[in-house]
Amino acid sequence: QVQLVESGGGLVQTGGSLRLSCAASGRTFSTYNVGWFRRAPGKDREFVAAISRAGGSTRHADSVKGRFTISRDNAKNTVYLQMSSLKPEDTAVYYCAASYRAMYSEDRGYDYWGQGTQVTVSS
Repeated sequence: QVQLVESGGGLVQTGGSLRLSCAASGRTFSTYNVGWFRRAPGKDREFVAAISRAGGSTRHADSVKGRFTISRDNAKNTVYLQMSSLKPEDTAVYYCAASYRAMYSEDRGYDYWGQGTQVTVSS
């Protein structure tokens, strides 16, 4: 099993940047594919990005493609989500999740979840 803790959320203005971190503990981190999801008030949780075990493959939702970049540093047991050109519609609680099988775009594909970190983008 693995434990995940998100950090780096906060309040930024439209067009600003923010980097989220997902720190993992437990079994060797490189065992897991990791995804980022977000949930805005009154909306379902949606896929943001995912990365493979060694970081060789990534996937980004159309809504964030070109603005957000997922990456990982297995030596530090950490996955990052670099966010730029932020928009008010990016406001949400952001969660990281780990899967031992694949880098799914569906939240049901993930085995472990962090508690989330709030990102608020003001207009």
